[in-house]
Amino acid sequence: MNGKLLWICVLSLSCVTFAQELGPRKGSVTYEPPEIKAIERGHPSTVELQFRVARGYHINSNQPRQEYLKKTELRLDPPTDIIVGRVTYPDGVDRSFPFAPNDKLNVYTGDFAINVVVRPLKSVLPAKYAFHGFLKYQACDNAACYPPKQLPVSFEVKVIKDHSQPARRNPPQSPGVHN
Repeated sequence: MNGKLLWICVLSLSCVTFAQELGPRKGSVTYEPPEIKAIERGHPSTVELQFRVARGYHINSNQPRQEYLKKTELRLDPPTDIIVGRVTYPDGVDRSFPFAPNDKLNVYTGDFAINVVVRPLKSVLPAKYAFHGFLKYQACDNAACYPPKQLPVSFEVKVIKDHSQPARRNPPQSPGVHN
């Protein structure tokens, strides 16, 4: 590593190395947008977002065991009249690393998915809608942790009519009304 290193020690006397440079190579975490999902208006549906942590890296889980660690967190800006409900993160895996051999860190490695419940209001017009946001995370390798980053995230849903409701028909009119 070419940058300067800064050792941060906390009350538990464990030390973590933070790299004083731009961070890990580009692409330590990547995102693969899902296919467009059809969702009936007025009904919730789950969208699965797929992420990959590059080999040789890990990121803190959404529930890190140590308070001083930056948790992985998804932030979304939904379209008007579409509600983002529960966001479900996977369980992390407890691992020890050379920079903190006595601590177990709860991390994500490899592929992981975050599930997002999306519910269009009944008033939403049937159409495609885009969600934008970012995944906040802190990548580390076996020697150092890098400054937190934000990975852009976007996906689309196609809102369709509610098929559980019978189609409304205009009542029959008497023939002489439009004379």
